[in-house]
Amino acid sequence: MFGECHAHIFMNGVNYKKAVQIHADGVQDWVIEKHLQAYKDAGVFFVRDGGDAIGVSKRTKELAGDYGIDYRTPIFAIHKEGHYGAIVGRSFSNLREYHKRVLEAKEEGADFVKIMTTGLLDFDNHGKITGTPLDREEVKEMVHIAHQEGFAVMSHTNGVYGVQAAVEAGVDSVEHGNYMDEETITMLAESETVWVPTLVTVRNLLGDGRYEDAALLPIVQWGERSLRLAFEKGVKTALGSDAGAYRVPHGKGIQDEMTAFLSILGDTQEVRTWMEKGEEEIKRRFLP
Repeated sequence: MFGECHAHIFMNGVNYKKAVQIHADGVQDWVIEKHLQAYKDAGVFFVRDGGDAIGVSKRTKELAGDYGIDYRTPIFAIHKEGHYGAIVGRSFSNLREYHKRVLEAKEEGADFVKIMTTGLLDFDNHGKITGTPLDREEVKEMVHIAHQEGFAVMSHTNGVYGVQAAVEAGVDSVEHGNYMDEETITMLAESETVWVPTLVTVRNLLGDGRYEDAALLPIVQWGERSLRLAFEKGVKTALGSDAGAYRVPHGKGIQDEMTAFLSILGDTQEVRTWMEKGEEEIKRRFLP
């Protein structure tokens, strides 16, 4: 079984607010252990987390070995004040403060740095991303600082401008990457950046009723086109489901993501080898 290259152990796949509330009086080991067992039962023994603001991934790093799981985490993600990211980490107001956050992550045992450079999909406006993306020069300096401190960089990024800025800055992986165009995918192919699409965060919403399928289907189709182009152009691409997100259970999420890849591209040895190489790239970069 493939590893899970994008998860959030602190989320439960059902209700974000309730998942956070469970840890209101301190991190609850039983929740972590339940999620780790789900990975073990699914035959998933590599998990790369996206961090959180309440200490769950930090504690998971201490428990994962008991389940035979190689677990890697940024401890918390780093976002700019006034921009998306508070649900998974700590903020900064200027680059000096950003550097301080990177050093805090190092002190707390982070395996890599995660930055947030854009918002999320806007389900009410197809093709749009919520919020304003960070300026490309700022992203470049953020990546430079993290690399200087010895960290690989995982970047939560969507949209053409955001992904191009992240790739130009030299991030080690782009997470999500929704609404890319062919030029951006070509840039990815010509770079060393690994793309982790997390397709099932939208695909698993179909038929759920939370959003109209008419709003979801164009996003699903855009993701499928992007994946086909990435495969054709040889983009380094790895499986990650954003496990813990709504309707993306731990353990099963990565199985759903693999199924999505194979249904879109075909279940061939060439496709499976491509997927394996993407995961190998993630491990090479993100395992200190």
